[in-house]
Amino acid sequence: MASDLSNIFKDELSNTLEQLLSKNSQVEAVVKLSNDSFDSTQLVECIVKFDIKGVSSEVIFFVPTLSATKFEYLMLGGMGDLKEHIDDEITDAINEIISNICGSFCTSVNAQGLADITSIKSEIKSSKIIDGSVLSSKSNTFEFILSLDSEKLPILVCFDEFILPFFSSITGIGLEEDSFTKPSSSPAISSVNVPTNTSMSSSPIIQAPKNLELLYNVKLKLSVRLGTKVVLLKDILRWDVGEIIELEQMVNEPLEILVNGVKIGEGEAVIVEGKFGLKIKKIGNEDFRLNQIGL
Repeated sequence: MASDLSNIFKDELSNTLEQLLSKNSQVEAVVKLSNDSFDSTQLVECIVKFDIKGVSSEVIFFVPTLSATKFEYLMLGGMGDLKEHIDDEITDAINEIISNICGSFCTSVNAQGLADITSIKSEIKSSKIIDGSVLSSKSNTFEFILSLDSEKLPILVCFDEFILPFFSSITGIGLEEDSFTKPSSSPAISSVNVPTNTSMSSSPIIQAPKNLELLYNVKLKLSVRLGTKVVLLKDILRWDVGEIIELEQMVNEPLEILVNGVKIGEGEAVIVEGKFGLKIKKIGNEDFRLNQIGL
């Protein structure tokens, strides 16, 4: 069976919208689309290419007028009037939202160290305004009902045949055989005989060796990276008190959690009794964390 990324996707969808729109967001339900539901409305279509182990797949996001106009309005801080129709400015806003959702999703998946995925990355191929009648020709399309504070807003997502099994909790479709691994003549039960030095494993039941407990009191340096930037030596030499250095990190992007200088997850800054703290938003499983810090 392929790894199920459904919950990660739903979490990143709601978390990213919450960060960008400054509204409490949650995926309340996911239902298979009834093709005639949005015939009479316009949509913003965002085509996203996902690369998984060198294989390209396509996911198409459709954002109907009701959601698209509200998203752009909230991104602008609720200033001005709520538009009635989709325009180029709204399309650009939706493009940015979808790009952030997919980027956060890939980061979170990569942090899990899943054996059948290893790495995944995304790229927006196109964004445009289309008519709702186009949906009648789309299969494997699902409607995500989002709760944005007290308002219910839909986003439609169409999965291609390749990536479909990786969202089995949503689509109900799974792989009988992992398409990324070679068939084995050994019985399935033999898969538990995994060497103890395997760096990553897709099995959640593998326990850390007991002798690892001897290292539990070893002190490791935890740090949080706000952002990075490549600069020239000449720029460093001319810096003075009061200089402002612009980092590459966007204000709505998560902070990197580092242990001994190695990234193991992401989080957001919080205030705890007058001190800075960190709320973990994404973190790899136990095997991934041990592998990252060299244990």
